[in-house]
Amino acid sequence: MAPAPILAALLLLTVRVGVGRGVAANAPPPTTGWLRGAHATFYGGADASGTMGGACGYGNLYSQGYGSRTAALSTVLFNDGASCGQCYKIACDRKPDPTLCKPGVTVTVTATNFCPPNSALPDGGWCNQQRPHFDMAQPAWEKIGSDISTGIIPVIYQRVPCVRRGRVRFMINGHDYFNLVLVTNVAGAGSIKSMDVRTSDSTDWMPMARNWGANWHSMAYLSGKRLSFRVTITDGQTLVFTNVVPAGWTFGLTFASKLQFK
Repeated sequence: MAPAPILAALLLLTVRVGVGRGVAANAPPPTTGWLRGAHATFYGGADASGTMGGACGYGNLYSQGYGSRTAALSTVLFNDGASCGQCYKIACDRKPDPTLCKPGVTVTVTATNFCPPNSALPDGGWCNQQRPHFDMAQPAWEKIGSDISTGIIPVIYQRVPCVRRGRVRFMINGHDYFNLVLVTNVAGAGSIKSMDVRTSDSTDWMPMARNWGANWHSMAYLSGKRLSFRVTITDGQTLVFTNVVPAGWTFGLTFASKLQFK
């Protein structure tokens, strides 16, 4: 399936064919046991170049550190963007047909995109509202699938903690009174539950809201002020990134912290 542009907030992003419809679902917590009943397809080409962008907003997945071990999640797993950044260990399920699988191999992928239901099919296709499905970057799929010509394989999967190189990063886009903060390279649970911002001239934390994917926004006037962020990920860990954004910052810049989740 070819990517199609959609408008989210004031920015243009790319998702797999369609847009999430705000369906609430509960993804399994980190370190769940193996789950059955899912399938995996692939997209993006042999070099995974077609996976860039995506409904989580990470942009260039190589420069952000996610590489080609990524996947677009179906509605029930994507959770309207709340699952962005989560990690899943996936293996081909040999039980239905062992010839489809590479034996004894697993691959861990990061959720970076959304695989929407196919409105042309009565049941919505593989990425319908109810079915867990992974549309994996092709290099990741090839780690577990024995024959690329089959196109789809049954898989078992489990949610696992994310391991990242380096520290958490914050990229600020937007404009005065609309600050859109992309949070990347999050270890541990990988996905963010809540986020607050504080300026150096205040002692009060201001709550931020998820705008889309891994982007959180504040409507306060923050331009040029030294900023701290308080981030809670979905396993309950909270870190305070004190003065991670220096005074005099401008939109479009990325700021690396000195902290990382466990």
